[in-house]
Amino acid sequence: MTATNIPPEFNGKVITIDGPAGSGKSTTARLLATRLGFEYLDTGATYRTVALMVKRGNVDLADDDAVNATLAQFELRFEARADANHVFLHDEDITSAIRTPEIDKLVSPVAAHVGIRKFLAAWQRERAAQGSVVLEGRDTGTVVCPNADVKIFLEASLETRARRRQRDFRKAGLPDSLDELQKDIVRRDRADTERAHGPLKCADDAVVVDTSDLTIDAQVEKVYNVCLERLNARG
Repeated sequence: MTATNIPPEFNGKVITIDGPAGSGKSTTARLLATRLGFEYLDTGATYRTVALMVKRGNVDLADDDAVNATLAQFELRFEARADANHVFLHDEDITSAIRTPEIDKLVSPVAAHVGIRKFLAAWQRERAAQGSVVLEGRDTGTVVCPNADVKIFLEASLETRARRRQRDFRKAGLPDSLDELQKDIVRRDRADTERAHGPLKCADDAVVVDTSDLTIDAQVEKVYNVCLERLNARG
């Protein structure tokens, strides 16, 4: 899918894409950003990065001093490549290290930590302030950028989401039991929607897109058209 003649309505705008695990957020947001020539900001990767730092440092999330010391070492950058959006902690490529079952389980308690959420939301908001950015996560349209120009909320059936995760895990050579993946998604959904701060929910002014029966190209095209319609409607 090639970008040509990007409409001027998109210039400098902020687009948020939220949704649960396996709904297609990351791939859709990355390809949409590429099509628009925008920066792609994977907010989930920021939480996964902190989860990796917590794991490596054996940090007790109940120890505020230890958490703050860990956050002080947070230095993240993204690098868009043809295969994926690569994530670097300092100079280390941690793209694969933050996409493991162990980090999947650890990221929920990390994301529920008030101090970590405040720190990362501020970091994400500062990056988005420059405009011409596509953010994806779980609270980008409700907490991080509530005044975003366009808000999208992706959803998909549990089976579809689990099969997508299964394909990802197989590519990475990780355990890929469909039953276990479904259970893990249900657990993640519960943790994400029930946490007190920045819970996963659809913004009142977001456009809901069900991706269950859509190909990746169709998802991106649909989201692109929603963005165009919303921006034109705003005048």
